[in-house]
Amino acid sequence: MWVGLEAEEYDRTYSDKFLLKRIVSFFAPYKRLMLVIIIFLIISSLTTAFQPIMVSLIITNLETTPDVLYVIFLIVIIFLFNISSWIFNYIRQLYSSRVVGNVVLDIRKAAHQSVVNHDLSFFDRNPIGKVVSRINTDSRDFGETVSLAIQVISSLVVLILLTIVMFNVDLILTFVLLISFPLFLLAALNFRKFARKLTLLGQRALATVNAFTKETFSGIQIAKTFRREKNVYENFLQINNQSYRVNLRRAFLLNSIFPTLGLIQGAVTTLLIYIGSIAVIEGIVGVGQLVLFIQSINLLFFPLLTIASFWPMFQTGMAASERIFAIIDTLPLVVQSDNIKPPKLKGEIEFRNLTFQYDKNKLIFDNFSLKVNPGESIALVGHTGAGKSSIAKLIARFYEFQSGDILVDGKSIRDYDLTEYRKHIGIIPQTPFLWADTVENNIKYGFESATKEDVINALEISGGSEWTKSLPEGLETNVRERGSLLSMGQRQLIVFARVLLENPSILILDEATASVDPFTETQIQDALEKTIEGRSSIIIAHRLWTVRKVDRIIVLDHGKIVEEGNHEELMKLGGTYANLYNTYFRHQSLEYIEKMGNLKI
Repeated sequence: MWVGLEAEEYDRTYSDKFLLKRIVSFFAPYKRLMLVIIIFLIISSLTTAFQPIMVSLIITNLETTPDVLYVIFLIVIIFLFNISSWIFNYIRQLYSSRVVGNVVLDIRKAAHQSVVNHDLSFFDRNPIGKVVSRINTDSRDFGETVSLAIQVISSLVVLILLTIVMFNVDLILTFVLLISFPLFLLAALNFRKFARKLTLLGQRALATVNAFTKETFSGIQIAKTFRREKNVYENFLQINNQSYRVNLRRAFLLNSIFPTLGLIQGAVTTLLIYIGSIAVIEGIVGVGQLVLFIQSINLLFFPLLTIASFWPMFQTGMAASERIFAIIDTLPLVVQSDNIKPPKLKGEIEFRNLTFQYDKNKLIFDNFSLKVNPGESIALVGHTGAGKSSIAKLIARFYEFQSGDILVDGKSIRDYDLTEYRKHIGIIPQTPFLWADTVENNIKYGFESATKEDVINALEISGGSEWTKSLPEGLETNVRERGSLLSMGQRQLIVFARVLLENPSILILDEATASVDPFTETQIQDALEKTIEGRSSIIIAHRLWTVRKVDRIIVLDHGKIVEEGNHEELMKLGGTYANLYNTYFRHQSLEYIEKMGNLKI
């Protein structure tokens, strides 16, 4: 019936007992603050509960022998109780907000930490918008439910206190009130099952809207290029309307409990007034005592309404916590077996009988072996899907391989401390990514202690820093989201400088010059020629310059090495590489350009 509202692969089902125990564990660090909340909650509830008792005493006094001073005294006491109740309740809510805010913050931190520690396959399989929705929206819903839970505890205290007082006043009228208790709880429990299910669907629907919106705005240029704005809007309407319908049904269910409980309250109030009036006429109870019961109705029924309506709303918090804990408890696939911290890598890389697949239906490498010597530069060439980028991602430990091993300096990469290991790996992607920050901070992203001189030197090595002087504020210019203020070539120069600033032992270039203009490419090539010298470098090549300058060329085809050697050796073979060269690389050579120019003349 509902499209896109299925459970995610990492979703789990927890028992209410487990969820409550897990939630309580997040409140453990705030025991002292919780104690303060409980103290003021009890005091506030006491002042609220005693107000109808004071009113009853005034009426009883006026009914018998009026004492003006006594009545004035009681009125002052009621006024003080009201003021005290407001003060104590304010303090309680102040501390409650602080505790709930801290717990929500801790849960968000735990969820965010869990997500960022996942390997890239997690982000391949799960829409980012839905993940963000769990961290932000669900944690907010959880916080609101916790605040409601504190209100319910306060209501329970008032309920217990007033029930004790009324038992001492009149048993018959008290039993009339007690009739409503099981009716309230029965109504609330009947809502519970449906509320949990609809709440989960509502949260998934909102997550779907978030995911679609994020994807739409990320690809807005493509949508405009192909004139698909109307289609995008119609798809959004469809997803948004589905979210509207699901959450409307949820809202109807949650809000229908109040009229239901109000109906029970009205029936019990009518019965109480009827029986109470007879009791007053018969002289069994006084007018003041009957007023106490009538006044207590609101004070009793408000807690009962809160407690009963809490059950459906409670399911919102339970569903939200279930979704958050599911993402926290999802373990990353990339797991290190040791935490060796390499001081400096030599750069020897060996793929040993490696098997790797992104999913069960997509085998990339089967018993794959390759060795890169320290300081050696190799170029990976092959058709799309040959496995070139996969080699780079596996070396960086972005994905977990299924069998075999990858050794760096003779040790399995599973034995290294992942954070320390990646400090020695420099990756320059085909599409540069920049944060909405200054040029300087983007370059210093992986090396925050670098000075401005270090940043300028890195820029000089990567192709020059003169272009930064044309920016509005030089190195202090904010490049905006994804570096939209800069050209593609300028973005790539910043990425080069960012990597070179860390001085990595292993350099990986994933078609790093494929998206830049010829002039910028010339600048980068000059810098690269110096950079890869004496450094283990793996270059995914789409340029003639790359394959001509490296020590060795590895030709891949469907995850297997079919040829290897330098340019001249492979051209003599006349095999796969020669075909690739004639298809992709030959037209970039000076000889080819001059030849074509002569033919035109």
